[in-house]
Amino acid sequence: MSVVSIPIVNRNYPMGCEDGQEGRLIELGRMVDMRARQILDKIGPLQENALLATLCIVLIDEIQNKSQKPSVSEEDLREILARIREIKHKLS
Repeated sequence: MSVVSIPIVNRNYPMGCEDGQEGRLIELGRMVDMRARQILDKIGPLQENALLATLCIVLIDEIQNKSQKPSVSEEDLREILARIREIKHKLS
């Protein structure tokens, strides 16, 4: 097991990970740091615990919104199928 120091808004957080996963953990940390900085830019300075709570809520909201939105609507699928049929008909 490895320990990696993850900087988030100018503070380092040591985190454990499986050997070989250090790069992935560092990249995830960069993403969290970037999102935390975006939040701070929008709403101003926060104490660490308030930033952590806000960051968690924002990230879970983003995750839920992505998982609830279909990538393609049924109407889009019907239109795509109709276009495929048109192309097939033209090629026949």
